[in-house]
Amino acid sequence: MSPTPFPPTPRRNGAPRNPRKTQLPPVLARMLDTIRRNIILRNIVMALCIGIILYFVVNLVLNIYTRHGQRIIVPTMIGHTFDEARKMSEQGALRLEIIDSLYMPKQKPGQILDQSPKPGMGVKKGRRVFLTVNAFRPRTDVIPYVTGYSLRQAKNMLETKGFEIERLVYRSDMATNNVLDELYKGRSITHDSRTKAELGSGITLVVGVNHSSPLPRIPKVIGLTLREAKSRLWEVGLNVGNIKFDSGIGTNDTEDARVYRQEPNQQSRTDYGGKVSLWLTLDTQKIASSSKSSDAATRRYAVDEEESADNDREKE
Repeated sequence: MSPTPFPPTPRRNGAPRNPRKTQLPPVLARMLDTIRRNIILRNIVMALCIGIILYFVVNLVLNIYTRHGQRIIVPTMIGHTFDEARKMSEQGALRLEIIDSLYMPKQKPGQILDQSPKPGMGVKKGRRVFLTVNAFRPRTDVIPYVTGYSLRQAKNMLETKGFEIERLVYRSDMATNNVLDELYKGRSITHDSRTKAELGSGITLVVGVNHSSPLPRIPKVIGLTLREAKSRLWEVGLNVGNIKFDSGIGTNDTEDARVYRQEPNQQSRTDYGGKVSLWLTLDTQKIASSSKSSDAATRRYAVDEEESADNDREKE
């Protein structure tokens, strides 16, 4: 006598016998079955899956390592001491590094004169900030001996060593713009003098001029910084006259100010050693407007000069 089988458990509301087993769509089921049967497809799919996983892992690691999206605003350190700047940097975990020092007598010793990156820039944590500070005492160096060189060579030699020209004094000579003597505080610099002076000091150059040489043309210095304008004028044998800054330009801004006006105007002629007065501003629109006006005046001057030359030729 066979045992009586247990009756099947009734299904509730038509539920499947194994509720945990989910039926896949026929199309997807056929694709999976094909992949399982084909070893090449199976390997390709596995490689793709591994590649996707590696991509997300590497991307996650790089984001953590580079601190993706994290930015620190660089504070304004110019005008502060190094100790004050260090306290500012601790808040944002920035690293400070002094790369240069200048001596500015009107600034406090140890005061920060410049910084890179500039204030307000967004950087990552741990970024180095390079600082230029005001030295506690001026640096000195030997004044180079430039007698016998051309004016251009002498100017370059002085500027390379950190000096500048204080004044050009012209004397009659067979060669124009040949340096005859150089003076520091009224004393001649000789080849063996080894005279030391503070960097940035001005050196007076005595330069020859042949009076048969044509008078120099005044170069355009509008748009240049004061340092650049001085160098350009000295190069052609001219001195710097009065220097005026717009109101509101402080000591820390003088290096960024640019020439917007010069007298006499560009391309006009003047005697060797003549003076050119300069006006400087931080207003870029003012500089652009003045530059256009100066160029227009130069064109008118060129036309008048050409007409004058034609009249002279007709008289001859």
